[in-house]
Amino acid sequence: MDKRILVTGASGYIAGKLIPRLLEGGYPVRCMARTQASIANRPWTGQVEVVEADVTDPASLPAALKDIDSAYYLIHNMARGRDYQQAELNGARNFSQAAYEVGVEQIIYLGGLANPKEKIAPHLRSRIETGRALREFPVPVTEFRAGVIAGPGSISFEMIRFISEQLPLLVGPVWLRNRSQPISAGNVLDYLIAALENSASRGLTLEIGGPEVFYYDELMSLYAKVRGLNRRIVLIPGLPVELMAYFVDKLTPVPEAIAYPLINGLQSDSLVKDPKAISIFPKIELTPYRQAVSDALAQLDPSQLDRIWVNGAVDARLKHEGLLIESRHCPSNHDIDALVALASEKLPDYEVISSGNDHLHLRALFRKNRQCWLEWELLADEGVLRQTGLLAPKGLLGFLASRVDQAAHRRLFREISKTRKLPP
Repeated sequence: MDKRILVTGASGYIAGKLIPRLLEGGYPVRCMARTQASIANRPWTGQVEVVEADVTDPASLPAALKDIDSAYYLIHNMARGRDYQQAELNGARNFSQAAYEVGVEQIIYLGGLANPKEKIAPHLRSRIETGRALREFPVPVTEFRAGVIAGPGSISFEMIRFISEQLPLLVGPVWLRNRSQPISAGNVLDYLIAALENSASRGLTLEIGGPEVFYYDELMSLYAKVRGLNRRIVLIPGLPVELMAYFVDKLTPVPEAIAYPLINGLQSDSLVKDPKAISIFPKIELTPYRQAVSDALAQLDPSQLDRIWVNGAVDARLKHEGLLIESRHCPSNHDIDALVALASEKLPDYEVISSGNDHLHLRALFRKNRQCWLEWELLADEGVLRQTGLLAPKGLLGFLASRVDQAAHRRLFREISKTRKLPP
Protein backbone atom coordinates (compact mmCIF):
# COMPACT_ATOMS: atom_id res chain seq x y z
CA MET A 1 0.00 0.00 0.00
CA ASP A 2 1.11 3.57 -0.68
CA LYS A 3 -0.09 5.08 2.60
CA ARG A 4 2.73 5.62 5.06
CA ILE A 5 1.57 5.38 8.67
CA LEU A 6 3.08 6.87 11.82
CA VAL A 7 2.31 5.22 15.15
CA THR A 8 3.17 7.30 18.20
CA GLY A 9 3.46 5.84 21.69
CA ALA A 10 5.05 2.80 20.06
CA SER A 11 6.09 1.30 23.40
CA GLY A 12 2.52 1.40 24.72
CA TYR A 13 -0.20 -1.23 24.91
CA ILE A 14 -2.49 -0.29 22.01
CA ALA A 15 0.40 0.61 19.72
CA GLY A 16 2.05 -2.74 20.44
CA LYS A 17 -1.12 -4.53 19.30
CA LEU A 18 -1.84 -2.16 16.40
CA ILE A 19 1.54 -2.26 14.67
CA PRO A 20 1.44 -6.01 13.81
CA ARG A 21 -2.10 -5.56 12.44
CA LEU A 22 -0.95 -2.70 10.22
CA LEU A 23 2.00 -4.74 8.96
CA GLU A 24 -0.31 -7.66 8.19
CA GLY A 25 -2.43 -5.24 6.18
CA GLY A 26 0.59 -4.25 4.09
CA TYR A 27 0.98 -0.70 5.42
CA PRO A 28 4.48 0.85 5.61
CA VAL A 29 4.84 1.78 9.29
CA ARG A 30 7.03 4.31 11.05
CA CYS A 31 7.12 4.06 14.85
CA MET A 32 7.78 7.03 17.09
CA ALA A 33 9.17 6.59 20.59
CA ARG A 34 11.14 8.75 22.99
CA THR A 35 13.99 6.23 22.79
CA GLN A 36 14.62 3.43 20.32
CA ALA A 37 15.69 1.21 23.21
CA SER A 38 12.11 1.13 24.52
CA ILE A 39 11.00 -0.94 21.52
CA ALA A 40 14.31 -2.49 20.45
CA ASN A 41 13.29 -6.06 21.25
CA ARG A 42 9.72 -6.12 19.95
CA PRO A 43 9.24 -8.85 17.32
CA TRP A 44 8.11 -6.31 14.72
CA THR A 45 10.96 -3.82 15.17
CA GLY A 46 12.85 -5.08 12.12
CA GLN A 47 9.79 -4.54 9.92
CA VAL A 48 9.24 -0.86 10.73
CA GLU A 49 11.09 2.43 10.55
CA VAL A 50 11.85 3.77 14.03
CA VAL A 51 12.30 7.44 14.87
CA GLU A 52 13.10 9.07 18.19
CA ALA A 53 10.85 12.03 18.95
CA ASP A 54 8.92 13.50 21.85
CA VAL A 55 5.71 15.55 21.64
CA THR A 56 7.07 17.76 24.44
CA ASP A 57 9.95 18.70 22.10
CA PRO A 58 8.41 20.43 19.06
CA ALA A 59 11.72 20.47 17.19
CA SER A 60 11.80 16.67 17.11
CA LEU A 61 8.41 16.27 15.40
CA PRO A 62 8.79 17.47 11.78
CA ALA A 63 11.30 14.72 10.94
CA ALA A 64 9.04 12.08 12.53
CA LEU A 65 6.02 13.29 10.55
CA LYS A 66 7.74 13.92 7.19
CA ASP A 67 6.08 12.02 4.29
CA ILE A 68 3.41 10.57 6.58
CA ASP A 69 -0.16 10.20 5.30
CA SER A 70 -1.94 9.18 8.52
CA ALA A 71 -0.69 9.42 12.11
CA TYR A 72 -1.98 7.59 15.16
CA TYR A 73 -1.85 9.63 18.35
CA LEU A 74 -1.65 7.02 21.13
CA ILE A 75 0.09 9.01 23.85
CA HIS A 76 -0.90 9.68 27.44
CA ASN A 77 1.05 11.15 30.34
CA MET A 78 -0.75 9.98 33.50
CA ALA A 79 2.42 8.46 34.88
CA ARG A 80 4.02 11.94 34.98
CA GLY A 81 2.08 12.90 38.10
CA ARG A 82 0.26 16.12 38.93
CA ASP A 83 1.03 18.13 35.82
CA TYR A 84 0.08 15.46 33.30
CA GLN A 85 -3.04 17.30 32.04
CA GLN A 86 -1.09 20.35 30.89
CA ALA A 87 1.62 18.12 29.44
CA GLU A 88 -1.00 16.26 27.42
CA LEU A 89 -2.49 19.48 26.03
CA ASN A 90 0.90 20.93 25.12
CA GLY A 91 2.00 17.68 23.49
CA ALA A 92 -1.18 17.39 21.43
CA ARG A 93 -0.88 20.99 20.20
CA ASN A 94 2.76 20.50 19.26
CA PHE A 95 1.92 17.34 17.36
CA SER A 96 -1.06 18.82 15.52
CA GLN A 97 0.89 21.90 14.46
CA ALA A 98 3.81 19.84 13.18
CA ALA A 99 1.41 17.50 11.33
CA TYR A 100 -0.23 20.49 9.64
CA GLU A 101 3.05 22.09 8.67
CA VAL A 102 4.40 18.95 6.95
CA GLY A 103 1.11 18.05 5.25
CA VAL A 104 -0.20 15.00 7.17
CA GLU A 105 -3.64 14.07 5.83
CA GLN A 106 -5.20 12.58 8.96
CA ILE A 107 -4.69 12.11 12.71
CA ILE A 108 -6.37 9.15 14.43
CA TYR A 109 -6.67 9.53 18.20
CA LEU A 110 -7.86 7.12 20.89
CA GLY A 111 -9.33 8.94 23.87
CA GLY A 112 -11.63 8.20 26.82
CA LEU A 113 -15.38 7.60 26.82
CA ALA A 114 -17.29 10.04 29.04
CA ASN A 115 -19.91 12.75 28.77
CA PRO A 116 -18.03 16.09 28.80
CA LYS A 117 -21.21 17.87 29.92
CA GLU A 118 -21.22 15.95 33.19
CA LYS A 119 -18.87 16.03 36.17
CA ILE A 120 -16.14 13.60 35.20
CA ALA A 121 -12.72 12.65 36.56
CA PRO A 122 -9.72 14.82 35.64
CA HIS A 123 -8.08 12.11 33.57
CA LEU A 124 -11.21 11.66 31.44
CA ARG A 125 -11.52 15.42 31.07
CA SER A 126 -7.88 15.47 30.01
CA ARG A 127 -8.47 12.85 27.32
CA ILE A 128 -11.35 14.88 25.88
CA GLU A 129 -9.37 18.12 26.01
CA THR A 130 -6.46 16.38 24.29
CA GLY A 131 -8.78 15.58 21.39
CA ARG A 132 -9.79 19.23 21.19
CA ALA A 133 -6.15 20.30 21.22
CA LEU A 134 -5.41 17.99 18.30
CA ARG A 135 -8.18 19.73 16.34
CA GLU A 136 -6.74 23.23 16.84
CA PHE A 137 -4.93 22.94 13.49
CA PRO A 138 -6.64 22.04 10.19
CA VAL A 139 -5.52 18.39 9.95
CA PRO A 140 -8.69 16.21 10.03
CA VAL A 141 -8.87 14.22 13.28
CA THR A 142 -10.75 10.98 13.78
CA GLU A 143 -11.24 10.73 17.54
CA PHE A 144 -12.39 7.43 19.01
CA ARG A 145 -13.60 7.49 22.62
CA ALA A 146 -13.48 4.15 24.41
CA GLY A 147 -14.05 3.08 28.00
CA VAL A 148 -12.87 -0.21 29.50
CA ILE A 149 -10.84 -2.11 26.90
CA ALA A 150 -11.09 -5.87 27.47
CA GLY A 151 -7.93 -7.62 26.38
CA PRO A 152 -4.55 -8.86 27.65
CA GLY A 153 -2.31 -5.93 28.59
CA SER A 154 -5.05 -3.30 28.80
CA ILE A 155 -4.60 -1.35 32.04
CA SER A 156 -8.30 -1.44 32.89
CA PHE A 157 -8.60 -5.14 32.08
CA GLU A 158 -5.49 -6.12 34.05
CA MET A 159 -6.87 -4.26 37.09
CA ILE A 160 -10.08 -6.29 36.80
CA ARG A 161 -8.18 -9.52 36.21
CA PHE A 162 -5.62 -9.36 39.04
CA ILE A 163 -8.07 -8.05 41.64
CA SER A 164 -10.74 -10.61 40.76
CA GLU A 165 -8.20 -13.42 40.81
CA GLN A 166 -6.69 -12.64 44.20
CA LEU A 167 -9.57 -11.39 46.35
CA PRO A 168 -12.45 -13.77 47.19
CA LEU A 169 -14.17 -10.76 48.76
CA LEU A 170 -14.05 -7.74 46.50
CA VAL A 171 -14.35 -4.46 48.41
CA GLY A 172 -14.91 -1.29 46.43
CA PRO A 173 -16.52 2.16 46.37
CA VAL A 174 -20.21 2.71 45.67
CA TRP A 175 -19.06 4.14 42.32
CA LEU A 176 -18.83 0.56 41.11
CA ARG A 177 -22.58 0.79 40.53
CA ASN A 178 -21.95 3.26 37.74
CA ARG A 179 -22.26 1.86 34.26
CA SER A 180 -19.68 0.87 31.68
CA GLN A 181 -19.80 -0.26 28.06
CA PRO A 182 -16.62 -2.31 27.68
CA ILE A 183 -15.16 -2.97 24.25
CA SER A 184 -12.83 -5.79 23.26
CA ALA A 185 -9.27 -4.90 22.37
CA GLY A 186 -9.79 -6.55 18.99
CA ASN A 187 -12.71 -4.24 18.21
CA VAL A 188 -10.68 -1.17 19.18
CA LEU A 189 -8.03 -2.23 16.67
CA ASP A 190 -10.74 -2.89 14.08
CA TYR A 191 -11.95 0.70 14.41
CA LEU A 192 -8.47 2.21 14.39
CA ILE A 193 -7.51 0.40 11.20
CA ALA A 194 -10.87 0.95 9.45
CA ALA A 195 -10.47 4.71 9.92
CA LEU A 196 -7.48 4.67 7.57
CA GLU A 197 -9.60 3.79 4.56
CA ASN A 198 -12.99 5.26 5.46
CA SER A 199 -12.89 8.97 4.70
CA ALA A 200 -16.37 9.41 6.25
CA SER A 201 -14.76 9.16 9.68
CA ARG A 202 -12.41 12.13 9.18
CA GLY A 203 -13.16 15.09 11.37
CA LEU A 204 -15.55 13.10 13.58
CA THR A 205 -15.62 12.18 17.26
CA LEU A 206 -16.85 8.59 17.49
CA GLU A 207 -17.89 6.87 20.71
CA ILE A 208 -17.15 3.16 20.61
CA GLY A 209 -18.23 0.39 22.94
CA GLY A 210 -19.22 -3.24 22.96
CA PRO A 211 -22.76 -4.57 22.52
CA GLU A 212 -23.57 -4.65 26.26
CA VAL A 213 -23.79 -2.30 29.24
CA PHE A 214 -22.73 -3.41 32.73
CA TYR A 215 -22.15 -1.96 36.15
CA TYR A 216 -18.45 -1.74 36.94
CA ASP A 217 -18.75 -4.36 39.68
CA GLU A 218 -20.37 -6.72 37.17
CA LEU A 219 -17.23 -6.58 35.05
CA MET A 220 -15.31 -8.16 37.93
CA SER A 221 -17.97 -10.72 38.83
CA LEU A 222 -18.36 -11.75 35.19
CA TYR A 223 -14.61 -12.12 34.81
CA ALA A 224 -14.64 -14.36 37.88
CA LYS A 225 -17.48 -16.49 36.49
CA VAL A 226 -15.75 -17.01 33.16
CA ARG A 227 -12.58 -17.93 35.07
CA GLY A 228 -14.48 -20.40 37.27
CA LEU A 229 -14.12 -18.41 40.50
CA ASN A 230 -16.71 -17.44 43.11
CA ARG A 231 -16.50 -13.83 44.18
CA ARG A 232 -18.60 -11.64 46.47
CA ILE A 233 -18.61 -7.86 46.13
CA VAL A 234 -19.13 -5.41 49.00
CA LEU A 235 -19.50 -1.68 48.28
CA ILE A 236 -18.47 0.79 50.99
CA PRO A 237 -19.38 4.51 50.90
CA GLY A 238 -16.50 6.92 51.43
CA LEU A 239 -13.73 4.44 50.66
CA PRO A 240 -10.61 6.59 50.08
CA VAL A 241 -9.31 6.60 46.52
CA GLU A 242 -5.76 6.74 47.88
CA LEU A 243 -6.28 3.48 49.76
CA MET A 244 -7.73 1.71 46.73
CA ALA A 245 -4.92 2.96 44.50
CA TYR A 246 -2.38 1.66 47.03
CA PHE A 247 -3.82 -1.86 46.92
CA VAL A 248 -4.14 -1.79 43.15
CA ASP A 249 -0.43 -0.93 43.01
CA LYS A 250 0.42 -3.93 45.22
CA LEU A 251 -1.90 -6.49 43.61
CA THR A 252 -1.87 -5.60 39.91
CA PRO A 253 0.53 -4.39 37.18
CA VAL A 254 -0.93 -0.87 37.44
CA PRO A 255 1.25 1.60 39.39
CA GLU A 256 -0.33 3.84 42.00
CA ALA A 257 0.20 6.99 39.92
CA ILE A 258 -2.01 5.55 37.17
CA ALA A 259 -4.39 3.62 39.43
CA TYR A 260 -5.48 6.77 41.25
CA PRO A 261 -6.89 8.65 38.21
CA LEU A 262 -8.39 5.46 36.79
CA ILE A 263 -10.26 4.66 40.00
CA ASN A 264 -11.33 8.28 40.23
CA GLY A 265 -12.84 7.86 36.79
CA LEU A 266 -15.39 5.35 38.11
CA GLN A 267 -17.40 8.26 39.52
CA SER A 268 -19.30 8.62 36.24
CA ASP A 269 -20.89 6.39 33.62
CA SER A 270 -18.85 5.48 30.55
CA LEU A 271 -21.47 4.85 27.88
CA VAL A 272 -21.92 5.32 24.15
CA LYS A 273 -24.51 8.08 23.72
CA ASP A 274 -23.97 8.61 19.99
CA PRO A 275 -23.90 5.30 18.05
CA LYS A 276 -22.86 6.70 14.67
CA ALA A 277 -19.63 4.67 14.70
CA ILE A 278 -21.76 1.57 14.05
CA SER A 279 -23.30 3.11 10.92
CA ILE A 280 -19.97 4.42 9.63
CA PHE A 281 -18.25 1.05 10.17
CA PRO A 282 -21.06 -1.50 9.67
CA LYS A 283 -18.70 -4.40 8.94
CA ILE A 284 -17.20 -4.40 12.45
CA GLU A 285 -18.81 -7.18 14.49
CA LEU A 286 -18.79 -6.25 18.16
CA THR A 287 -17.52 -8.87 20.59
CA PRO A 288 -19.53 -9.51 23.80
CA TYR A 289 -17.64 -8.93 27.05
CA ARG A 290 -17.79 -12.58 28.14
CA GLN A 291 -16.23 -13.63 24.85
CA ALA A 292 -13.52 -11.00 25.23
CA VAL A 293 -12.69 -12.40 28.67
CA SER A 294 -12.63 -15.96 27.28
CA ASP A 295 -10.34 -14.84 24.46
CA ALA A 296 -7.99 -13.19 26.97
CA LEU A 297 -7.86 -16.31 29.13
CA ALA A 298 -7.10 -18.42 26.06
CA GLN A 299 -3.95 -16.31 25.60
CA LEU A 300 -2.52 -17.19 29.02
CA ASP A 301 0.55 -18.75 27.46
CA PRO A 302 4.14 -17.55 26.95
CA SER A 303 3.78 -17.98 23.20
CA GLN A 304 1.07 -15.29 23.18
CA LEU A 305 2.90 -12.70 25.28
CA ASP A 306 3.98 -9.25 24.23
CA ARG A 307 7.44 -9.46 25.82
CA ILE A 308 7.75 -5.87 26.88
CA TRP A 309 10.29 -6.69 29.59
CA VAL A 310 12.95 -8.12 27.24
CA ASN A 311 15.72 -5.54 26.96
CA GLY A 312 19.11 -7.18 26.58
CA ALA A 313 20.66 -8.55 29.76
CA VAL A 314 18.41 -6.65 32.15
CA ASP A 315 16.68 -8.40 35.05
CA ALA A 316 12.92 -7.94 35.37
CA ARG A 317 10.17 -8.88 37.78
CA LEU A 318 6.64 -7.97 36.79
CA LYS A 319 2.98 -8.84 36.46
CA HIS A 320 1.98 -8.84 32.81
CA GLU A 321 -1.00 -10.07 30.80
CA GLY A 322 -2.18 -12.29 33.66
CA LEU A 323 1.24 -13.82 34.36
CA LEU A 324 3.84 -13.45 37.09
CA ILE A 325 7.22 -13.13 35.40
CA GLU A 326 10.77 -13.18 36.74
CA SER A 327 13.66 -12.84 34.30
CA ARG A 328 17.30 -13.08 35.43
CA HIS A 329 20.69 -13.09 33.72
CA CYS A 330 24.16 -14.36 34.52
CA PRO A 331 27.44 -14.69 32.58
CA SER A 332 27.67 -18.20 31.15
CA ASN A 333 28.94 -20.38 28.34
CA HIS A 334 26.55 -23.25 29.03
CA ASP A 335 25.33 -25.07 25.96
CA ILE A 336 21.85 -26.48 25.42
CA ASP A 337 22.97 -30.07 26.08
CA ALA A 338 24.15 -29.05 29.54
CA LEU A 339 20.84 -27.31 30.21
CA VAL A 340 18.85 -30.34 29.05
CA ALA A 341 20.85 -32.51 31.45
CA LEU A 342 20.27 -30.00 34.25
CA ALA A 343 16.54 -29.94 33.58
CA SER A 344 16.39 -33.73 33.60
CA GLU A 345 18.12 -33.83 36.98
CA LYS A 346 16.57 -30.85 38.75
CA LEU A 347 13.16 -30.57 37.09
CA PRO A 348 11.81 -34.10 36.61
CA ASP A 349 8.20 -32.88 36.57
CA TYR A 350 8.79 -30.48 33.65
CA GLU A 351 8.41 -31.33 29.97
CA VAL A 352 10.25 -29.77 27.04
CA ILE A 353 7.97 -27.71 24.80
CA SER A 354 10.65 -26.08 22.64
CA SER A 355 14.40 -26.36 22.19
CA GLY A 356 17.07 -25.16 19.80
CA ASN A 357 20.72 -24.17 19.65
CA ASP A 358 20.09 -21.13 21.83
CA HIS A 359 17.05 -21.93 23.98
CA LEU A 360 15.22 -24.50 26.07
CA HIS A 361 11.59 -23.91 27.09
CA LEU A 362 9.94 -26.12 29.71
CA ARG A 363 6.43 -26.53 31.10
CA ALA A 364 5.66 -27.87 34.56
CA LEU A 365 3.27 -30.79 34.98
CA PHE A 366 0.95 -31.61 37.86
CA ARG A 367 0.37 -28.03 39.05
CA LYS A 368 -2.94 -27.26 40.73
CA ASN A 369 -4.52 -23.81 40.33
CA ARG A 370 -1.67 -22.55 38.16
CA GLN A 371 0.37 -23.08 35.04
CA CYS A 372 4.13 -22.81 35.18
CA TRP A 373 6.87 -22.43 32.58
CA LEU A 374 10.66 -22.03 32.72
CA GLU A 375 12.76 -20.72 29.85
CA TRP A 376 16.52 -20.68 29.35
CA GLU A 377 17.99 -18.62 26.53
CA LEU A 378 21.62 -18.18 25.52
CA LEU A 379 22.41 -14.60 24.52
CA ALA A 380 25.44 -15.44 22.40
CA ASP A 381 26.48 -11.86 21.68
CA GLU A 382 26.69 -11.09 25.38
CA GLY A 383 27.87 -14.46 26.73
CA VAL A 384 24.86 -14.47 29.00
CA LEU A 385 22.23 -16.98 30.10
CA ARG A 386 18.72 -15.63 30.61
CA GLN A 387 16.35 -17.59 32.84
CA THR A 388 12.68 -16.62 32.76
CA GLY A 389 10.03 -18.11 35.01
CA LEU A 390 6.41 -17.55 34.04
CA LEU A 391 3.36 -18.46 36.10
CA ALA A 392 -0.35 -18.13 35.36
CA PRO A 393 -2.06 -18.50 38.76
CA LYS A 394 -5.79 -19.12 39.10
CA GLY A 395 -7.43 -17.60 42.18
CA LEU A 396 -5.90 -16.78 45.54
CA LEU A 397 -4.66 -20.33 46.13
CA GLY A 398 -2.95 -20.27 42.77
CA PHE A 399 -1.16 -17.02 43.62
CA LEU A 400 -0.04 -18.40 46.98
CA ALA A 401 1.13 -21.69 45.46
CA SER A 402 3.02 -19.82 42.76
CA ARG A 403 5.46 -18.65 45.41
CA VAL A 404 6.67 -22.24 45.71
CA ASP A 405 7.54 -22.41 42.02
CA GLN A 406 9.13 -18.97 42.09
CA ALA A 407 11.30 -19.98 45.04
CA ALA A 408 12.38 -23.14 43.19
CA HIS A 409 13.27 -21.11 40.10
CA ARG A 410 15.35 -18.71 42.19
CA ARG A 411 17.26 -21.56 43.86
CA LEU A 412 18.00 -23.10 40.49
CA PHE A 413 19.23 -19.79 39.11
CA ARG A 414 21.54 -19.29 42.09
CA GLU A 415 22.98 -22.74 41.52
CA ILE A 416 23.54 -22.03 37.82
CA SER A 417 25.14 -18.68 38.66
CA LYS A 418 27.59 -20.25 41.10
CA THR A 419 28.58 -23.13 38.81
CA ARG A 420 28.69 -21.22 35.54
CA LYS A 421 31.52 -22.09 33.18
CA LEU A 422 33.38 -18.99 32.13
CA PRO A 423 36.01 -18.90 29.40
CA PRO A 424 39.61 -18.54 30.70
